[in-house]
Amino acid sequence: MLDLQPEKSHRMKRINAYKKLFQVEEAIDLKQLKTKYRNLVKEWHPDKHRQNDEKAEEAEEMSRKIIDGYSFLISIAPETIASGLEEYTDTITNASIDDMHHKSLLLEVTFTDGSTYEYFGVNKNLFSKLVNADKVQRFARRNIYNSFTYRKSKRTVEAE
Repeated sequence: MLDLQPEKSHRMKRINAYKKLFQVEEAIDLKQLKTKYRNLVKEWHPDKHRQNDEKAEEAEEMSRKIIDGYSFLISIAPETIASGLEEYTDTITNASIDDMHHKSLLLEVTFTDGSTYEYFGVNKNLFSKLVNADKVQRFARRNIYNSFTYRKSKRTVEAE
């Protein structure tokens, strides 16, 4: 029988790469993350290097990675998840799945209320079972919604 529970080893490479960049080993603490972010920004700010400096291009790229990583890690931090839990629960309880996209181990689900969430670590086999389920919403509630690391990725126009 297939084990549908996610394993830590199957987490997205993106999560691990950003955690490594910010030297986060355990759960994400927003206060510590902010301090590390500020220190990294100071260290890699592109304005510290002249246009012709060989480090200028590297600093520009690192600066983008730092900003992307910070916003990403904030979106999956336990504090952020907890603050959005009521809205998330309302969405997965009252809205239906409008659209789904799966690539590698990332499942993006758009709901009829306009919310879009990304679920990390969803393998192809589980996605196939989701798509082929008789009751897609029920399958997702039981096997995906509260089983995988997720984040709210965007909000589109509210469904009427």
